[in-house]
Amino acid sequence: MHLAITDLFRAKWTEEIHDEWIRNVLINRPDLTKDQLQRTRDLMNSHIRDCLVIGYQDLIPALILPDMNDRHVLAAAICAGADVIVTYNLKDFPVDTLKQYGIEAQHPDKFITHLINLAPLVICEAAKRQRMNLKNPPKSVEELLSDYEGQGLVQTVAELRLCYGLL
Repeated sequence: MHLAITDLFRAKWTEEIHDEWIRNVLINRPDLTKDQLQRTRDLMNSHIRDCLVIGYQDLIPALILPDMNDRHVLAAAICAGADVIVTYNLKDFPVDTLKQYGIEAQHPDKFITHLINLAPLVICEAAKRQRMNLKNPPKSVEELLSDYEGQGLVQTVAELRLCYGLL
């Protein structure tokens, strides 16, 4: 979210995408409640300008992906005029299929690394804001970077280490 607030890109999602991440977080984090995550959803929607994609549902039946349950993501990306779908799930978004729509699937590590190359100080400031907002428990720079590595953001961490003092 701190990256989306930088306005270096236009973050887009749907209520269906929200439902999916909320369902998955509840499975992996039983200490959180649906009400807490719905509050997060509402904050995301209110802080990111024009983030919700609507009117994409009619595109879904015509789309073919390895996992048919991901078609809503591609439909929303097409409807929003997106260039990139940021996902860990690259195998379910084949290059040839996405190319037809002028869209590329990127791993979050690649996406964030591109942002760092575009505006390193802006991204370092966003990472610092994220770290400063983590209060329960608070995180040191090293703990934050370790968390990022655990999320598969290896190249991002390598780049952020270059501006360690700014984090």
